[in-house]
Amino acid sequence: MRSPLRDPKPRVPTPRDPTPRDLAAASAAAFLVLAAVLIGRHIENTDHTLFANWPPLWASWDPHVGPGTPAAITVALGVVAYGPVLTARLPWRALLGASWAAAMAWTWSLALIDGWHRGVAVRLTTRYEYLQVIDRFHDIPATLRDFTHHIPLTSPDHWPPHVAGHPPAASLTFVLLDRIGLSGGGWAGTWCITLGATACVAVLVTVRRLADEECARRAAPFLVLAPAAVWMGTSADAYFTAAAAWSVAALTLAATAPKGPRTTVTAFTSGLLFGLTCYLSYGLTLIAVIGAGVLFLARSRVPVLPCLVSRAAFLVTGFAVVPTAFTLAGFHWWEAYPVLVERYYAGAGGIRPYGYWVWANLACTVLITGLATAAGLRRAAAALAHGRHGLLPHREPREPRVVRRTPGAESRQAGARARLALLVLCGLLALLTADLSGMSKAETERIWLPFAIWLLPASALLSHPRTWLGAQAVLALLLNHLLLTGW
Repeated sequence: MRSPLRDPKPRVPTPRDPTPRDLAAASAAAFLVLAAVLIGRHIENTDHTLFANWPPLWASWDPHVGPGTPAAITVALGVVAYGPVLTARLPWRALLGASWAAAMAWTWSLALIDGWHRGVAVRLTTRYEYLQVIDRFHDIPATLRDFTHHIPLTSPDHWPPHVAGHPPAASLTFVLLDRIGLSGGGWAGTWCITLGATACVAVLVTVRRLADEECARRAAPFLVLAPAAVWMGTSADAYFTAAAAWSVAALTLAATAPKGPRTTVTAFTSGLLFGLTCYLSYGLTLIAVIGAGVLFLARSRVPVLPCLVSRAAFLVTGFAVVPTAFTLAGFHWWEAYPVLVERYYAGAGGIRPYGYWVWANLACTVLITGLATAAGLRRAAAALAHGRHGLLPHREPREPRVVRRTPGAESRQAGARARLALLVLCGLLALLTADLSGMSKAETERIWLPFAIWLLPASALLSHPRTWLGAQAVLALLLNHLLLTGW
């Protein structure tokens, strides 16, 4: 019989606790997608204001198979069958390498379902894309000085939509690839897929440092087999996703490591990558929300104020590099963004109904993150509620007579899951902020990839990982085989 003087041990949910609430969350997410499809098709058929052939996605109905079909099925079966076992047993560095290789295999195989030409080589060469303007950068300084003048639709020789919609670092990346001999859509697609696949490694590094290694290992198969890979190959947003993810990972390492030359370099690298991220996409300034979550969580590892004071100079210096270079070259970010807003509302953005896209965009998020993530987000909310004490920094007791009890395994696990949950919910907060802004009406299946990748680790909290991994794989395979996506 338990003594009434002792506090009862709180029940801590674990990934081994099956619950029908996971299925309910997944079902609600599926219903959201169904509603977005049916209501969207009705709006498009009657009002023609969505500018999407298969709302809520920028895609068209086109059932097909291709050379990547056998490979995609093989990768999916392999990850579902062996992923959870291998991620639990591989040495950590081998796990990171294997995750990158598997993510590339999954993305490449999905892209090649559409064939090399349609699936990779021409994706970044259409009239919307960056490779259309390579020849206009023959004089890079002059082009950067004149960049903002070509954003408005009314300007002569205005930029294509994606060039106008992003700061010039995005276009300049493909210009520089062309200059070193890696010209054409094939090399551009290879660049985006190869770098985009590293984003899962950056997330794993961050989760391991802020939560624990068990959470990172459980998340690895879900990061590899994400339905988002349908749009990671081939979209420039895959490249943006990697730059943003590594800026967060570097910030995590800098904020949680002891002082030293390596930490200084890491802090500088984090700032440099975040500065680059802001000049790849205007909306990715919201990655700062995830960065704030990292600093909040880091305070349980090191005192955050001394950490910031000792490393802030290197972080700020790194961040200043890219903005300073572009500003000196004649491109002013703060002047270009308001012009972009005007162009956005002068085009389809001003016609697409906010009342539909503000929730249909979330249906897009379900399609790129999968039903497992929807169930994982429910678990994340529960984990944050049960393990919130694990978010508090560890402090020494004020009086030496007080003996601090060593937390048990369940308490440590609950704290790790709560930290993982907070990181995931910061990603969700950044995504919701972008949604409410009204600057992302449609096409969020690619635009929100840098935010969506931070939702995927929530699946680490689920039981029966093979079942959920199978659901993720089936969703991605159906999307890529039944629809011809625009990106």
